[in-house]
This record gives sequence, C-alpha cells and structure tokens, in this order.
Amino acid sequence: MATRKRLSQEDSQRAALEAARELLIESGPQSLTLKAVAARIGRTHSNLLHHFGSAAGLQKALAGFLATSICETIAKAVAKRRAGQGSARELVDLIFDAFGREGAGALASWTMVSGNRDTLDPIFDTIHAMVEELGPEGEDWQRVREVTMVIVLQALGDATIGDSLAQSLDLPRESARDLATRQLIAMLPRGESV
Repeated sequence: MATRKRLSQEDSQRAALEAARELLIESGPQSLTLKAVAARIGRTHSNLLHHFGSAAGLQKALAGFLATSICETIAKAVAKRRAGQGSARELVDLIFDAFGREGAGALASWTMVSGNRDTLDPIFDTIHAMVEELGPEGEDWQRVREVTMVIVLQALGDATIGDSLAQSLDLPRESARDLATRQLIAMLPRGESV
C-alpha cells in the first residue's frame, strides 16, 4: 500500500491553494469545494477542513494567495516601468491577466453575488498595502489611489463581461486593454510614471 508524503502545514496549505487556483481557472469559482480540492491533491476532506475551516475559509485563503501573487508581479512591473524598462501597456496587461486568466475576477464576482464579501478582504488589503509600499516620498497619493482604482475596476469588468461586450459592440477583444492603457497614461502627469 502506497503512503502519502507527509507535508508540513504550510506546504499542505500551499498545495491546496495551488490546486484551488487551478480549479478556479479550469472550472470557475463554483468548483471551489473542499472535496474537489482534496481530491486534486490526494488529501481528505477533513484534512482541508482542518486547514481552512470551511469552503468559505478556503476561498478567503485563495483570495489572499491570489492577491499576494498578483501584487508581487505588479510591484515588479511598476519598479521596472519606473526604471524606464517597461511600458504602461505591460502593466495594464499584467493587471488584466490577473483578473482574467488568473481567476481573480471570477472569484471576486462570484463571492460578491453569493454574499461573501469578506472573502475579498485579503485582495483589498493586499492592493492597499501595495499602493502604500510603491509610492515614493512626495508622490501624489490621491492620484496613485485613483489610477489603481480605475485600472482594477476596468480589469474586473473586462474579466467578467469584456468578451461579450466587445463582441456586442463589434470591437476587437483587446479594446478594453487599449483604452485602459490610454487612460493610465492620461491620468499621470507629464514625466510621472506608475
């Protein structure tokens, strides 16, 4: 009889969150059950219940996991752009991909509709911390917050209805990203970079 490798609590939780992320991307947020995640990683339902307490606890932990990963990537892109090595479009693409391909938009929409707004708290907290950390001394914090809000809302909207809306308006699928890039550039004073 084969024995399962014993994982530390941290490694077990990380494996569960990575599996949950895969399920989210493959099948949508309704697939995020303890049973489905446990099956994906070869663990038991009770093992995941021990780590997360409930499916809602797993979803909240996944929101934090996604937010941390996404914000680390965005922070690197912002630093690269400030060093003159990146473009506004690359930054927009990262944010849109985080909400689209990486599943954050689907998770956010589903949790809001299902009434579990607190599941999104880790996303909001991580975005807030990233904005605070990225701003150099003397930067216009109001503008940084506004730019962040606009781009995140656009990315969320694009992740949820962008494809259908673009089709209905006979616009190329990339139109929302193009508009977000132009808006990002327009919102920054001359010489200032994100």
